[in-house]
Amino acid sequence: MSEFTNVTVVKEANIFFGGNVVSRKIKFPDGSEKTLGFMQPGEYRFYTGDPELMEIISGRLDVLLPGTDNWKAIEGGQSFNVSGNSGFTMNVLSPTDYCCSFLK
Repeated sequence: MSEFTNVTVVKEANIFFGGNVVSRKIKFPDGSEKTLGFMQPGEYRFYTGDPELMEIISGRLDVLLPGTDNWKAIEGGQSFNVSGNSGFTMNVLSPTDYCCSFLK
């Protein structure tokens, strides 16, 4: 899906890591939420509350998921899941556009 309709966009940006990762929250009529964001190259550690689906729209990164010892290469058009109440590390290799869905 290349666009969302009938949504509410929170105007205030979520800014992480000195502005290297920026996202905006989108709220859907059914109560679900996503963030649309952009990451500059660098290594970033994130923590989850709810499980998440990370869809990489464009760019390249390596991800270290909870409970694993090996980095997984991800590029535009691919996605990965992260379990709730955990953390994961991304080594972003090129400017990366993403959509994060919070799974409840």
